[in-house]
Amino acid sequence: MEEKVNVYALPDCTPKSQIKLPLIFSTPIRPDLIHKAYINLQSHSFQPKGTHPTAGMDVVARSNDPPTGQGSSRIAKMRGGGGGRQGQAGGVASVRGGRQAHPPNVAKVIYKKLNKKENKLALCSAIAATASKALVQSRGHDITHYIESYTNSDTAEDTISQPTLPIVLSNDIESINKTRDLLQIIKALHLTSDITRLQNRKSRTGKSALRGRTKKVGKSILFVVKSSEHLSKAAGSIPGVDVQSVNNLSVLDLAPGSSLIRLVIYSENAIQQIADIQSPYLKLVVKIQ
Repeated sequence: MEEKVNVYALPDCTPKSQIKLPLIFSTPIRPDLIHKAYINLQSHSFQPKGTHPTAGMDVVARSNDPPTGQGSSRIAKMRGGGGGRQGQAGGVASVRGGRQAHPPNVAKVIYKKLNKKENKLALCSAIAATASKALVQSRGHDITHYIESYTNSDTAEDTISQPTLPIVLSNDIESINKTRDLLQIIKALHLTSDITRLQNRKSRTGKSALRGRTKKVGKSILFVVKSSEHLSKAAGSIPGVDVQSVNNLSVLDLAPGSSLIRLVIYSENAIQQIADIQSPYLKLVVKIQ
Protein backbone atom coordinates (compact mmCIF):
# COMPACT_ATOMS: atom_id res chain seq x y z
CA MET A 1 0.00 0.00 0.00
CA GLU A 2 1.37 3.38 -0.99
CA GLU A 3 1.79 5.83 1.88
CA LYS A 4 1.51 9.59 1.71
CA VAL A 5 3.82 12.08 3.38
CA ASN A 6 3.64 15.83 3.84
CA VAL A 7 5.39 18.28 1.55
CA TYR A 8 6.60 21.34 3.46
CA ALA A 9 6.71 24.73 1.77
CA LEU A 10 9.58 27.13 2.28
CA PRO A 11 10.58 29.21 4.13
CA ASP A 12 8.19 28.66 7.07
CA CYS A 13 8.02 24.88 6.45
CA THR A 14 4.24 24.56 6.73
CA PRO A 15 2.59 21.49 5.18
CA LYS A 16 1.16 22.52 1.82
CA SER A 17 0.23 19.16 0.28
CA GLN A 18 0.94 15.45 0.31
CA ILE A 19 2.87 13.19 -2.01
CA LYS A 20 2.76 9.43 -2.50
CA LEU A 21 5.91 7.59 -1.57
CA PRO A 22 7.27 5.33 -4.32
CA LEU A 23 7.00 1.59 -3.84
CA ILE A 24 10.72 1.49 -3.16
CA PHE A 25 9.87 2.65 0.38
CA SER A 26 8.05 -0.67 0.87
CA THR A 27 11.26 -2.65 0.48
CA PRO A 28 11.95 -4.98 3.44
CA ILE A 29 14.65 -3.56 5.71
CA ARG A 30 17.73 -5.79 5.57
CA PRO A 31 20.40 -4.66 8.09
CA ASP A 32 22.61 -7.61 7.13
CA LEU A 33 22.56 -6.68 3.45
CA ILE A 34 23.14 -2.99 4.18
CA HIS A 35 26.13 -3.89 6.36
CA LYS A 36 27.61 -6.08 3.62
CA ALA A 37 27.15 -3.39 0.98
CA TYR A 38 28.70 -0.75 3.25
CA ILE A 39 31.81 -2.84 3.95
CA ASN A 40 32.30 -3.63 0.26
CA LEU A 41 31.74 -0.06 -0.92
CA GLN A 42 34.00 1.33 1.78
CA SER A 43 36.90 -0.77 0.48
CA HIS A 44 36.75 1.15 -2.82
CA SER A 45 38.35 4.14 -1.10
CA PHE A 46 41.23 2.16 0.44
CA GLN A 47 44.74 3.04 -0.68
CA PRO A 48 47.22 0.24 -1.43
CA LYS A 49 50.25 0.32 0.84
CA GLY A 50 53.58 -1.48 1.02
CA THR A 51 57.16 -1.15 2.19
CA HIS A 52 60.39 -0.35 0.43
CA PRO A 53 61.82 -3.56 -1.09
CA THR A 54 65.07 -3.30 0.90
CA ALA A 55 63.71 -1.63 4.06
CA GLY A 56 65.68 -2.80 7.10
CA MET A 57 68.24 -4.64 4.95
CA ASP A 58 70.42 -1.73 3.79
CA VAL A 59 73.16 -2.64 6.27
CA VAL A 60 76.50 -4.42 6.13
CA ALA A 61 75.66 -7.55 8.10
CA ARG A 62 76.86 -11.09 7.52
CA SER A 63 76.40 -14.36 9.37
CA ASN A 64 79.39 -16.45 10.39
CA ASP A 65 80.44 -18.88 7.69
CA PRO A 66 80.46 -21.58 8.82
CA PRO A 67 78.26 -20.55 11.79
CA THR A 68 78.96 -23.57 13.97
CA GLY A 69 81.84 -23.81 16.41
CA GLN A 70 82.15 -20.07 16.90
CA GLY A 71 80.11 -19.80 20.11
CA SER A 72 77.83 -17.16 18.60
CA SER A 73 74.34 -16.98 17.13
CA ARG A 74 73.68 -17.70 13.51
CA ILE A 75 71.85 -14.37 13.11
CA ALA A 76 73.67 -11.92 10.84
CA LYS A 77 75.88 -9.43 12.69
CA MET A 78 77.03 -5.96 11.76
CA ARG A 79 80.50 -5.64 10.26
CA GLY A 80 83.00 -2.92 10.78
CA GLY A 81 85.04 -1.62 13.65
CA GLY A 82 85.36 1.31 15.98
CA GLY A 83 82.19 0.83 17.98
CA GLY A 84 78.73 1.92 16.85
CA ARG A 85 76.55 -1.02 15.88
CA GLN A 86 79.46 -3.36 15.35
CA GLY A 87 78.54 -6.87 16.36
CA GLN A 88 74.83 -6.17 16.72
CA ALA A 89 72.27 -8.25 14.86
CA GLY A 90 70.69 -6.62 11.82
CA GLY A 91 69.38 -7.03 8.35
CA VAL A 92 66.96 -9.81 9.23
CA ALA A 93 63.53 -10.11 10.84
CA SER A 94 62.96 -10.19 14.62
CA VAL A 95 65.93 -7.92 15.42
CA ARG A 96 66.21 -4.25 16.26
CA GLY A 97 66.16 -2.16 13.10
CA GLY A 98 65.65 -5.22 10.93
CA ARG A 99 63.13 -5.89 8.20
CA GLN A 100 59.54 -6.96 8.78
CA ALA A 101 58.85 -10.67 8.63
CA HIS A 102 55.72 -10.25 6.52
CA PRO A 103 55.51 -6.64 5.30
CA PRO A 104 52.43 -5.15 3.57
CA ASN A 105 52.22 -5.91 -0.11
CA VAL A 106 50.87 -3.43 -2.66
CA ALA A 107 49.66 -6.34 -4.78
CA LYS A 108 47.17 -7.41 -2.12
CA VAL A 109 43.58 -7.30 -3.35
CA ILE A 110 41.71 -4.85 -1.10
CA TYR A 111 38.95 -3.85 -3.54
CA LYS A 112 35.92 -5.91 -2.56
CA LYS A 113 33.37 -6.55 -5.25
CA LEU A 114 29.61 -6.66 -4.85
CA ASN A 115 26.88 -8.00 -7.09
CA LYS A 116 24.98 -5.24 -8.88
CA LYS A 117 21.55 -6.55 -7.92
CA GLU A 118 22.70 -7.04 -4.33
CA ASN A 119 24.04 -3.50 -4.16
CA LYS A 120 20.82 -2.07 -5.61
CA LEU A 121 18.65 -4.03 -3.19
CA ALA A 122 20.78 -2.77 -0.28
CA LEU A 123 20.29 0.80 -1.52
CA CYS A 124 16.53 0.27 -1.82
CA SER A 125 16.43 -1.18 1.69
CA ALA A 126 18.40 1.77 3.09
CA ILE A 127 16.07 4.25 1.40
CA ALA A 128 13.04 2.44 2.82
CA ALA A 129 14.51 2.57 6.32
CA THR A 130 14.55 6.39 6.24
CA ALA A 131 10.76 6.31 6.65
CA SER A 132 10.95 4.58 10.05
CA LYS A 133 10.70 6.91 13.05
CA ALA A 134 11.85 4.16 15.41
CA LEU A 135 15.06 3.50 13.47
CA VAL A 136 15.86 7.20 13.08
CA GLN A 137 15.43 7.81 16.80
CA SER A 138 17.27 4.64 17.81
CA ARG A 139 20.36 5.87 15.99
CA GLY A 140 20.37 9.02 18.14
CA HIS A 141 18.73 11.65 15.95
CA ASP A 142 16.67 14.18 17.88
CA ILE A 143 13.32 14.53 16.10
CA THR A 144 11.20 14.94 19.23
CA HIS A 145 10.61 18.67 18.69
CA TYR A 146 9.73 18.06 15.03
CA ILE A 147 7.07 15.50 15.99
CA GLU A 148 5.63 17.56 18.84
CA SER A 149 5.51 20.84 16.91
CA TYR A 150 3.58 19.46 13.93
CA THR A 151 1.36 17.28 16.10
CA ASN A 152 0.16 20.36 18.01
CA SER A 153 0.13 22.65 14.99
CA ASP A 154 -3.12 24.44 14.14
CA THR A 155 -1.90 26.03 10.93
CA ALA A 156 -2.01 22.91 8.82
CA GLU A 157 -5.07 21.23 7.46
CA ASP A 158 -6.48 18.23 9.30
CA THR A 159 -5.46 15.79 6.56
CA ILE A 160 -1.81 16.80 6.67
CA SER A 161 -1.41 17.93 10.26
CA GLN A 162 0.45 14.85 11.50
CA PRO A 163 4.26 14.76 11.17
CA THR A 164 5.57 12.19 8.71
CA LEU A 165 8.85 10.59 7.77
CA PRO A 166 10.70 10.91 5.54
CA ILE A 167 10.65 14.70 5.52
CA VAL A 168 9.94 16.11 2.05
CA LEU A 169 10.48 19.77 1.16
CA SER A 170 9.43 21.68 -1.91
CA ASN A 171 11.86 22.03 -4.79
CA ASP A 172 12.81 25.52 -3.57
CA ILE A 173 15.31 23.86 -1.22
CA GLU A 174 17.57 23.09 -4.18
CA SER A 175 18.12 26.81 -4.90
CA ILE A 176 19.29 27.67 -1.35
CA ASN A 177 22.95 28.72 -1.45
CA LYS A 178 23.45 30.61 1.83
CA THR A 179 24.10 29.03 5.20
CA ARG A 180 21.87 31.41 7.14
CA ASP A 181 18.89 30.57 4.92
CA LEU A 182 19.47 26.85 5.40
CA LEU A 183 19.73 27.28 9.17
CA GLN A 184 16.41 29.12 9.18
CA ILE A 185 14.78 26.21 7.34
CA ILE A 186 16.24 23.71 9.81
CA LYS A 187 14.97 25.90 12.66
CA ALA A 188 11.50 26.07 11.08
CA LEU A 189 11.46 22.25 10.97
CA HIS A 190 12.42 22.19 14.68
CA LEU A 191 15.50 20.09 13.94
CA THR A 192 18.13 22.45 15.34
CA SER A 193 18.59 20.20 18.37
CA ASP A 194 19.78 17.39 16.10
CA ILE A 195 22.72 19.57 15.06
CA THR A 196 23.55 20.98 18.50
CA ARG A 197 23.68 17.49 20.02
CA LEU A 198 26.97 16.95 18.18
CA GLN A 199 28.61 19.62 20.35
CA ASN A 200 28.44 17.36 23.40
CA ARG A 201 30.99 14.88 22.09
CA LYS A 202 33.94 14.35 24.42
CA SER A 203 37.50 14.88 23.29
CA ARG A 204 39.54 11.78 22.63
CA THR A 205 42.95 11.06 24.15
CA GLY A 206 45.86 8.88 23.19
CA LYS A 207 47.35 8.51 19.74
CA SER A 208 44.32 10.04 18.04
CA ALA A 209 44.76 13.27 20.04
CA LEU A 210 48.49 13.39 19.32
CA ARG A 211 47.72 13.18 15.61
CA GLY A 212 45.20 16.01 15.69
CA ARG A 213 42.04 13.91 15.74
CA THR A 214 40.76 14.95 19.15
CA LYS A 215 37.10 15.02 18.06
CA LYS A 216 34.93 13.12 15.66
CA VAL A 217 32.34 15.03 13.65
CA GLY A 218 29.06 13.17 13.99
CA LYS A 219 26.33 12.79 11.41
CA SER A 220 23.19 14.88 11.43
CA ILE A 221 20.81 15.70 8.57
CA LEU A 222 21.32 14.42 5.03
CA PHE A 223 19.68 16.42 2.23
CA VAL A 224 18.90 14.35 -0.86
CA VAL A 225 18.11 16.53 -3.86
CA LYS A 226 18.11 16.32 -7.63
CA SER A 227 20.87 18.90 -8.03
CA SER A 228 23.24 19.57 -5.13
CA GLU A 229 25.21 22.39 -6.76
CA HIS A 230 23.76 25.26 -4.68
CA LEU A 231 22.69 23.50 -1.48
CA SER A 232 26.10 21.90 -0.91
CA LYS A 233 27.62 25.39 -0.61
CA ALA A 234 25.13 26.35 2.08
CA ALA A 235 25.65 23.17 4.11
CA GLY A 236 29.44 23.12 3.84
CA SER A 237 30.03 24.95 7.14
CA ILE A 238 27.35 23.21 9.23
CA PRO A 239 28.87 20.30 11.17
CA GLY A 240 27.20 16.97 10.48
CA VAL A 241 24.95 18.21 7.66
CA ASP A 242 25.59 16.69 4.22
CA VAL A 243 24.05 17.08 0.77
CA GLN A 244 23.90 14.39 -1.89
CA SER A 245 22.28 14.14 -5.29
CA VAL A 246 20.03 11.21 -6.10
CA ASN A 247 22.32 10.01 -8.88
CA ASN A 248 25.24 9.69 -6.44
CA LEU A 249 23.23 8.36 -3.49
CA SER A 250 24.84 5.38 -1.80
CA VAL A 251 24.55 3.15 1.25
CA LEU A 252 27.63 5.02 2.54
CA ASP A 253 25.48 8.17 2.80
CA LEU A 254 22.30 6.59 4.18
CA ALA A 255 23.89 4.31 6.79
CA PRO A 256 27.18 5.79 8.07
CA GLY A 257 29.24 3.12 9.79
CA SER A 258 26.76 0.56 8.37
CA SER A 259 24.35 1.46 11.21
CA LEU A 260 20.69 2.13 10.40
CA ILE A 261 19.60 4.81 9.65
CA ARG A 262 20.16 8.51 9.01
CA LEU A 263 17.76 11.44 9.25
CA VAL A 264 17.11 12.28 5.60
CA ILE A 265 15.29 15.25 4.06
CA TYR A 266 14.23 14.83 0.43
CA SER A 267 13.13 17.32 -2.18
CA GLU A 268 10.10 16.63 -4.37
CA ASN A 269 12.34 16.15 -7.39
CA ALA A 270 14.42 13.62 -5.47
CA ILE A 271 11.33 11.57 -4.59
CA GLN A 272 10.32 11.50 -8.24
CA GLN A 273 13.78 10.34 -9.30
CA ILE A 274 13.87 7.66 -6.61
CA ALA A 275 10.65 6.27 -8.07
CA ASP A 276 12.57 5.54 -11.30
CA ILE A 277 15.01 3.15 -9.59
CA GLN A 278 14.40 -0.29 -11.08
CA SER A 279 15.45 -3.53 -9.45
CA PRO A 280 14.47 -6.98 -10.82
CA TYR A 281 14.60 -8.57 -7.37
CA LEU A 282 12.76 -5.62 -5.83
CA LYS A 283 9.80 -6.32 -8.07
CA LEU A 284 9.51 -9.80 -6.60
CA VAL A 285 9.92 -8.61 -3.01
CA VAL A 286 7.43 -5.76 -3.17
CA LYS A 287 5.19 -7.69 -5.58
CA ILE A 288 5.00 -4.97 -8.18
CA GLN A 289 2.47 -5.90 -10.87
